[in-house]
Amino acid sequence: MTDSIDEVMPLLPQPQRKGPTPLPKLQLAIVMLVQICEPLTSQSIYPFINQLVSELDITGGDEKKVGYYAGLIEALFFITESITVLQWSRASDYIGRKPVLTIGLLGSAISMLCFGLSRTFWALVVSRCLTGLLNGNSGVMKSTLADLLDSSNRAQGFAYIPLIWATGASLGPLIGGSLSRPQDRFPKTFTGRFWADFPYFLPCLVTAAFVFFSFLVVLLLFKETVPQRTKKDDTRLEGHDAENGENSQSAKPRAPLPLRELFTFPIIISVSNYFALAFLNIALAALLPLFLAMPLEIGGLGLPPFTIGVILAVYGCTTGLFQVSFFSRLVRRFGERRVFIFGLSTCLPIFAILPLISLVAQKSGLTFGIWILVGCVLVLGAMMDSSFGAIFMFIVASAPKSSRGTVNGLSQTTASISRAIGPVLSTSLFSLSVEWNILGGYAVYAFFFILSALALLLARRLPERVWDEED
Repeated sequence: MTDSIDEVMPLLPQPQRKGPTPLPKLQLAIVMLVQICEPLTSQSIYPFINQLVSELDITGGDEKKVGYYAGLIEALFFITESITVLQWSRASDYIGRKPVLTIGLLGSAISMLCFGLSRTFWALVVSRCLTGLLNGNSGVMKSTLADLLDSSNRAQGFAYIPLIWATGASLGPLIGGSLSRPQDRFPKTFTGRFWADFPYFLPCLVTAAFVFFSFLVVLLLFKETVPQRTKKDDTRLEGHDAENGENSQSAKPRAPLPLRELFTFPIIISVSNYFALAFLNIALAALLPLFLAMPLEIGGLGLPPFTIGVILAVYGCTTGLFQVSFFSRLVRRFGERRVFIFGLSTCLPIFAILPLISLVAQKSGLTFGIWILVGCVLVLGAMMDSSFGAIFMFIVASAPKSSRGTVNGLSQTTASISRAIGPVLSTSLFSLSVEWNILGGYAVYAFFFILSALALLLARRLPERVWDEED
């Protein structure tokens, strides 16, 4: 009897293990096009903002005040974004992703043009605030990505986010630095009074043109990912269900939940970990170029701007390549929680290596060993960014599908707050550590080392597997 069963069983159809769902390449490419607009608009002003502020009457000719006013303008983007990103994201749950994406892109393009045409400090403030207020796409974009993907291909799709961000963060300063004051750099091409009166309009124009192109692509090619039905469609559906004896309520998409009902443990712990990661990441992003630029005697490496630019470009490329090459494989092999904790744990050696580099450089100069240690920091930083994709997957899984926009808006609000205060805190602590010789001038690294350890304790509250997605 057993033999006969053994002979028959191989003839029965065996269950096939499904592979990952193919990525929706066109729609995914459009979302990535939207994603790159945020670092372009936020960071394209960095190369010329200090010079622009110094040319205004706000400083009274005191160069020491330039950093204060320039820092305020840089922070305004993220401050104002944090105020409205939740509202834009929540609106996308009701009216759809596409309308919000198009409004955000068009508003960002117009406000960038206004920034380039501003000739007073307060005009710069107003135009920069408009850029942040109208740009709710950072949260909506992640919700759109979650709509397009499922649990089988989400890791593969989310791996592109750090790559696209790194690309935009590299192109933005390149546009701002190479195209500012075009009448001085390209006198034969840019003649006329206009370019003398508005020497920083060209980089803003190029950035705005790219954002407007993205607006047209979304308007013409992007397909809405949130199910929207007209009253006529609902009436016809209800009539069809009634004829077949079905409950029409089960076929309708659920309405977004009230905000107070979204403060559940899965959402709170996911968003809290995202805030901790974003804060440490932006603090490092502000601290690293400052560390590279400051003289050896005050704890830096004293490198010229060109060398620093090359290092940061290598860092961006390394980050992007690492995510695309390894992130989805790491998630499949180890799971989202382990990938997140591993990436976050790299903060500990990073903040330990930086003071070590300074001590060795002060003793021996810029030796080959120094560059090896700098390379280690860059590699660890690339690994750190893998945590973003992992925590995005926790956030998406914790959110009810009807309220993805709201939950992603909450997470992006915390990220915007961290990006507003993180750079100011890290660079100020660097100056205070050096000025008051706290812990030999290295107190800033001890502070962030401790914060990294606390962030790891918070990360351990995440479950071994992401939550089952709710309807």
